[in-house]
Amino acid sequence: MTRKETTSFYQAHSRRLYNMSYRILLNAEDAEEVMQDTILKFVTMPWRPMQEAQVSAWLARTCIRASIDRLRQRRRESLFLEEYAREAAADCPDVPEIPAEVSAARILAALQRLTDPARLVVTLVLVEGLDYDEIAGYTGLNPNTLRSHFLRGKQRLIKILEEDGHKI
Repeated sequence: MTRKETTSFYQAHSRRLYNMSYRILLNAEDAEEVMQDTILKFVTMPWRPMQEAQVSAWLARTCIRASIDRLRQRRRESLFLEEYAREAAADCPDVPEIPAEVSAARILAALQRLTDPARLVVTLVLVEGLDYDEIAGYTGLNPNTLRSHFLRGKQRLIKILEEDGHKI
């Protein structure tokens, strides 16, 4: 397909595919990506159906399947993150959670008042979502040492937030 043909093909099918995907995913960014992937897959196919009805049916099937795959991927990621959160909570059962109503700016200000090793580990675990083995790979520190730094750092972070007037 030439650039002009590709552009006109995109204009002819993008809205329908986007709407189809959006109704399944309920997320504009994911729907846009699925729609573009579907069109790209069609445009780069070595063999394409020639009749408009076949093209339309192929695009619809492919878009729906890709949307369902994206839903499954989101569900797997959600389950992984929930499991990771449970494991992280089990690592420090005596330390309370930081309430959601505490603003990110206040948490970042409190993080700056922590010592270097504690701030590093707390930031990488809470903000970046890394686990202790990944952090150990970056820092060369033992994962058990990192857990201790995290526990002490989170306790100190909560103490700093309480000193600033937040009830935890």
